[in-house]
Amino acid sequence: MRRRERFTIPGKYILFVLTVLCVGAMSLSFLTDFDGGALNVISGYVLVPVQRGINSAGGWLRSRVENLEDLAAVKSENALLKEQIADLTLENNSLLQERYELEELRKLYELDSEYRSLDKIAANVIGKDTGNWFHMFIIDKGAEDGVRVDMNVIAGGGLVGIVTKTGPDWAQVRSIIDDMSNVSAMILKNSDLCYVRGDLQMMTEGTMQLNELRDQNDEVEQGDKVVTSHVSAKFHKGILIGYVNEVTMDANNMTKSGSLTPAVDFGHLSTVLVITDLKQQVDTEQTAEEETVPEHSVDAESGDDADGAGDGDAEAEPDEGGEQTE
Repeated sequence: MRRRERFTIPGKYILFVLTVLCVGAMSLSFLTDFDGGALNVISGYVLVPVQRGINSAGGWLRSRVENLEDLAAVKSENALLKEQIADLTLENNSLLQERYELEELRKLYELDSEYRSLDKIAANVIGKDTGNWFHMFIIDKGAEDGVRVDMNVIAGGGLVGIVTKTGPDWAQVRSIIDDMSNVSAMILKNSDLCYVRGDLQMMTEGTMQLNELRDQNDEVEQGDKVVTSHVSAKFHKGILIGYVNEVTMDANNMTKSGSLTPAVDFGHLSTVLVITDLKQQVDTEQTAEEETVPEHSVDAESGDDADGAGDGDAEAEPDEGGEQTE
């Protein structure tokens, strides 16, 4: 069965008819007053609501676009502010670190001035044993810098410890809070001898052991300074160790034991001073000087002219010997 062909109007005819209608409507609007009457009323009911809807939709779209633009600007500004905050945070941390290092160097300078009679070199802490405390640590100075075993190490508050091992450009330090440490000490105000022992367990409370204190006159009080004693074999005398925390009588009723608070912050060590004068060397030099002084004094008193020395020379020698003693 033959299929019936569908009737269609070519598009160009439809476009022509619509063009004619539009031109006719425009001519009618210009040549007559039709648009002021019925056409105006019809447009009021039909076109105005449509226009209002279009305007509302356009306004909503415009506001959304503006909001998106504002959001993009805010995001960009937020990212910029985050970068500035990050830079300022790094700068602040750097300034705080420099401030801390400056305070450490100022303390070391004051400590260096306090023990100016002893030769010292500064060193940085570059490693430590596990744990919260610097009871065993490594410094960046060694044998090539003149560091030797048994040299004393001090920091901002006082005595830190002693060198136990050395390498070409490093050295190991055992601090006085280590369990293996035992320092001969004395109470500064009355020179009563005692021993200070390290105790990492006690360091959790910020204290160390104070043992074998002979306080016969009950003079030792909380806060008294404890320093290294003159009878110590390895530590120079008079270096501050810490402050008495508490003391109680031992069972023998002859000595006292207790605890002290160390002068050094063993939770934060970054820079130290190594005393390059060994205690044994200093003692030997002092002994030699003390033995030399009487010899000069005898020569001066006897007025011995065997070598042709006059009275003026004999009088000058005691002054020279006195200077050496000081």
